[in-house]
Amino acid sequence: MSRPPQPKLITAEHNGVSVIQSQAHAAAASNAASLAGLQQVPQLVPADPSAAGGKAAPPSKMKKPSVDKDSEEYRQRRERNNLAVKKSRMRSKQKAMDTQQRVNELKEENERLEAKIKLLSKELSVLKDLFLEHAHNLADNVQPPADATSPAPNHC
Repeated sequence: MSRPPQPKLITAEHNGVSVIQSQAHAAAASNAASLAGLQQVPQLVPADPSAAGGKAAPPSKMKKPSVDKDSEEYRQRRERNNLAVKKSRMRSKQKAMDTQQRVNELKEENERLEAKIKLLSKELSVLKDLFLEHAHNLADNVQPPADATSPAPNHC
């Protein structure tokens, strides 16, 4: 039992990506491409097998360079970061307080407007009743017009 000969693999690295092709596949692809007038597109394989799948590693899984936590530069960066976080939290609290204050102002204004609506509705109702009463009184006091079909009295 002899094993079939394995094709020779050609590996090249380009911009951190390994390109692996068999020699037979590369030759056939280049011949076919030259016949068709097309460029050969190599098969791309990641250089790092653990990074396969085309997905970038999440930030928590990435290796960070070791930092000397006792260094002055590290302490300064941490201090700047802590100040930035504190400032951000203060801005957030201030914004929440401003929003709450605005909500309270709008609630008060809404209550004032509702009270004004009630007052104006009562006023309108009273005026409407007065108007209807006055119109009714006028209708009762007006004499019906003289009948136009009856002959007018003759004063000769």
